[in-house]
Amino acid sequence: MALTEVYWDHHIPLPKLAPIQAKVTVALVALLCFINSYDGEFVFDDSEAIVNNKDLRPTTPLNNIWSNDFWGSNLSSNSSHKSYRPLTVLTFRLNYLVAGGLHPVGFHVLNILLHAVISALMIDVFAILIGGLAYDEKGRILNHAPKTSLLAAVFFAAHPVHTESGVNAAFDVLLICNVNVYELSQRLLLRKNPLDISEIFRMGLLTRLTLMGLGGLLMLYARWRIMGTGPPAFTEVDNPASFAENIFLRIVNYNYYYSLNAWLLLCPWWLCFDWSMGCVPLIKSATDWRMVWLLLLWCILIGLISQALCSQDSQRRRTLTLGLVLLVVPFLPACNIFFRVGFVIAERVLYLSSAGYCLLLAYSLGHCFCCWSKHRRLLCVMVLALLCVYVVRCALRSHQWRSEQSLFSSALTVCPLNAKVHYNVGKNLADKGNTSAAVSYYREAVRLHPTYVHAMNNLGNILKEKNELVEAEQLLSKAVSIQPDFAAAWMNLGIVQNSLQKFEKAEQSYWNAIRFRRKYPDCYYNLGRLYADQNRHVDALNAWRNATVLKPDHSLAWNNMVILLDNTGNLGQAELIGREALRLLPNDHTIMFSLANVLGKLQKYKESEGFFLHALRINPNAASCHGNLAVLYHRWGKLELAKKHYELSLKLDPEAPGTRDNYNMLRRKLDQLKRSTP
Repeated sequence: MALTEVYWDHHIPLPKLAPIQAKVTVALVALLCFINSYDGEFVFDDSEAIVNNKDLRPTTPLNNIWSNDFWGSNLSSNSSHKSYRPLTVLTFRLNYLVAGGLHPVGFHVLNILLHAVISALMIDVFAILIGGLAYDEKGRILNHAPKTSLLAAVFFAAHPVHTESGVNAAFDVLLICNVNVYELSQRLLLRKNPLDISEIFRMGLLTRLTLMGLGGLLMLYARWRIMGTGPPAFTEVDNPASFAENIFLRIVNYNYYYSLNAWLLLCPWWLCFDWSMGCVPLIKSATDWRMVWLLLLWCILIGLISQALCSQDSQRRRTLTLGLVLLVVPFLPACNIFFRVGFVIAERVLYLSSAGYCLLLAYSLGHCFCCWSKHRRLLCVMVLALLCVYVVRCALRSHQWRSEQSLFSSALTVCPLNAKVHYNVGKNLADKGNTSAAVSYYREAVRLHPTYVHAMNNLGNILKEKNELVEAEQLLSKAVSIQPDFAAAWMNLGIVQNSLQKFEKAEQSYWNAIRFRRKYPDCYYNLGRLYADQNRHVDALNAWRNATVLKPDHSLAWNNMVILLDNTGNLGQAELIGREALRLLPNDHTIMFSLANVLGKLQKYKESEGFFLHALRINPNAASCHGNLAVLYHRWGKLELAKKHYELSLKLDPEAPGTRDNYNMLRRKLDQLKRSTP
């Protein structure tokens, strides 16, 4: 439907570019903002959504993505977050196949290119929303607002806050059916010229809205069935406002969250990867000064809505209405009205809403240029400054997303009261081996959130490694008392109790862990170590066998079985277990080493030599392997080879137990042989 050219568009100080030039310009702005993160790491949620998500692997049936959530868990499971994004997971899977594995560059480059393409296409979207749907004689879409749509698209491309949502109904009402919202509101509110239902039918509006409504209901029903007909289970730390003691406090805090989201669109400087766990303290009283932000938000929204409905300027009504719809509707699933969501603020849900904001911003600037022509130069400087700020902030933020260290550290200044931020900084430091620094962050996380069981568990683990066993036991005991089904904490508590020689308590802790997580191979492995320490050899072997059944590539469990059978003189069984293990783990040098020792004792010298040499090809700097191979050659009578490997072993580890004594014994024997040789 052809509409007149937008009157404020020519006042905007931008060149009138050809369609392809405008799209290339916007795409280049998007690339400029985010290209510096193309070679970043997998960070934060990537570990669960991509790295540990089995649905990405070619060995996993493709059908699984339609019944699993975004994280690879079955949607019907009580532990599922019900985040259903099968098409996104499918793109991850294609990325995995094309790149030949988990290489973050491919994932990042695709995302950056997609954002650039979407930003370029937003020019057409904004053009239709502002100027209406019109075609030239060749059937091409006409852009009645080329400068405004370009400015809005540039803002969208460069906005530092950037998930997927839709606004088809409003598009149908305002552009396809060309409903005059002002006239409709006058008829309904002021009862002027009562509305004739036949007019609506002639426009086809009711038919179209009915079809879209039925389609939406069908999609919701399908989603509900796929989710297992139940909502996801979230905790108070995920979304504190939804657990507030009364409905008034919940409504107030929800609205405060809305105002914070609006502020992130207006001023996207304070950005954080996670806003839970005390990052946003609850409003608990009507006298809280933050109530001002709620009132300000609704004053602005009411003002915009009144202009969108009651302005006599049809172009203003259309632009404001569609801008508000694009701003608000994609945000509705995250607003806690229909169901509880698992976050306080999530910048990712503002992706489409930011398009509505950019449309409103571009309209406002165009209106300013139109009305304040005397200050045109100042307005140009302000617009340019705003764009530069957005581009710089985008570049800085995308740089922060390059690694977990920079991402987590950047959140400390934004949300210093967020226990999860301190926890993630500590975890990142611990993963890099800096456990001393990690301890202080874990302690701060526990101080900020005294029931933070994951922080207690990780802190207890570090203290265990530092041999501070009493405090480690206290922390882990507290963690399992707060969350009795925390299997990992039960297992770690068992390890600490075993080290403290509290064997009965340790055994009970291990069995508690297995009770809450039946398929727990690492726990069976540690239980086997406990039994071995108590000389309960049969129980130890059974525990390690369970570990290998649950996890066939559990190298430590296989190796311990071989060593235990070797030490107890069951060499034949040790050989069988070792060979079985190597069929599953053909390149495991530790199992080769243990099996070679067994074969040497069985006087199968040639086979033993082969396994020792194979192990050394994989790990040539293993002093113990050189030392034991030397012992084998010593027994076998290959004294020069024995001497060579004794010397290699001592070079790698001068303090290797027994090696120097064996070497000295060999040298004496070699000296005797030289003297006895004529």
